[in-house]
Parts: sequence; C-alpha cells; structure tokens
Amino acid sequence: MNDKIHFVGRLNREIFKVVTEDILTDEVIITEEQIEHIKSQHPGDYENFGKFFRDIVEAPDYILEANKPYSALVLKSFNENGKIFKVVLRLKTSIDNPNYKNSIITFWKIDENTLKRLIKNKKVLYKRE
Repeated sequence: MNDKIHFVGRLNREIFKVVTEDILTDEVIITEEQIEHIKSQHPGDYENFGKFFRDIVEAPDYILEANKPYSALVLKSFNENGKIFKVVLRLKTSIDNPNYKNSIITFWKIDENTLKRLIKNKKVLYKRE
C-alpha cells in the first residue's frame, strides 16, 4: 500500500464543528490510496477537477450529515464553470490515531438534480450564506 499523503488545504473548524466539536486539526489531506480509489470509481474526475479540492474544503457551500461518524458530505458549486462537486471528508478526532489528519475519502462531480436531491434527503448541517 502506498502511504503517500498530499496536503489539500485547511478547513475552518468553526464551520465544521456542526459535524463534531472534536476536531483536532485544520489540516486536510488526501492519500495516494484515496486518489487511486477516485480514479478507478470516478474516471477523469480527479485528473480534471482535483485542483478544486482546496476551495471545496476551505469554502464549502453545504455540509451534510454523512453515513459514518465524524464524516461530512461537503458540497460546492463553481459558478464560473457550472461544476458541482461532492466530497466525503473524514474529520480527525481525539479517538483517532494521532498521526491522522482530516482526510478526503472520495470525491466526484455531480449535477444540479443530484445536488437538490442530497439537500432534500440529507440533514443539512451548514449552508453558506
């Protein structure tokens, strides 16, 4: 397994505390393993849109409740190119390995209908004003 990690950006803990108050770092990373997962499950998305990771985690439009604890669905649309993205972000808490960081688990491009369905069907924890 390749353990190489890539620094993505820094999240605003004030915004993400809607998921849990117990966030130990603002650093967000992605592992080589998760990049390979994204490349295999969502072909072309990482290569074409990975450059948006920092903007997505640093200035999310929505944070929705995820299916797993200490995780969030982070949604962001970019008006200039009409693209909408969904990121699953796992937050580092006090119960985690001390070497862990907040980590992008997966990522893909979605359409407007998917965005609306997620907002309707999931619990919205945060919405950018």
